Amino acid sequence: MNVQILIPARYASTRYPGKPLVELKGANGAAKPLIQRSVEAARRVRGVSGVFVVTDDERIAEACVPAKVGVIMTSPECRNGTERCAEALAQLHDPDLVINFQGDALLTPPGFVEALIARMEDDRDALVATPAMRLRSEEVRALQAEEAAGRVGGTTVVTNDLGHALYFSKRLIPHLPAGALDGEMSPVRLHVGVYSYRPEALERYVATPASELETLEGLEQLRFLAAGVPVAVVDVQTPPFALRELNNPEDVAAIEQALEEAGLE
Repeated sequence: MNVQILIPARYASTRYPGKPLVELKGANGAAKPLIQRSVEAARRVRGVSGVFVVTDDERIAEACVPAKVGVIMTSPECRNGTERCAEALAQLHDPDLVINFQGDALLTPPGFVEALIARMEDDRDALVATPAMRLRSEEVRALQAEEAAGRVGGTTVVTNDLGHALYFSKRLIPHLPAGALDGEMSPVRLHVGVYSYRPEALERYVATPASELETLEGLEQLRFLAAGVPVAVVDVQTPPFALRELNNPEDVAAIEQALEEAGLE
């Protein structure tokens, strides 16, 4: 299949303006901007025809020059990465699949994306796929503490028996009765924000208005559910290092530690 990875990146992040240009040190101590590290992570995925950064900011485009990666310029009116990928479709050459590789998720293992591609190769009716991983009980307790402190610690997902998403939430779902966390692994599945779309799904996405739930949760993928587009959830193996995203300045040290633990220069 013709699989194209798109890395949406914007400068005007509410929580961390200029985030794609933040310098991060790898295992060898050398610093590179986040957007360059995200490109390197995307290039580790097998079975991909091309990688592009999708942005509306010339500063980000300029930072991509050392990575020798193609840049697709889109409108600043795009409200999220999925809308940015949909706008970029017109500049791609007949892709079978478009991968939305989050620009702040540089630690995403390549196997996660490869699992999405495999799922959509096996299931030609699937329009959207995204990964999730089972959390250890101790990790759920940490997320419960985050919630109790009024912070969002991650996005969780529940599915039906076909493996299609029933709902995504920034709250912990499902409900955990007494004893649910007694074992090493919990019933909670953490959603990993990487997506594989068929072009048809992106076209339907931009034709659908944002729903109230999408706005309340701040989760772009809920628009697919509102539009009646099934989202296939692919279970992936929890990696040995923390899957941290760069959302706030205080995340830098933790991500640099994870880069060192993962041996990523």
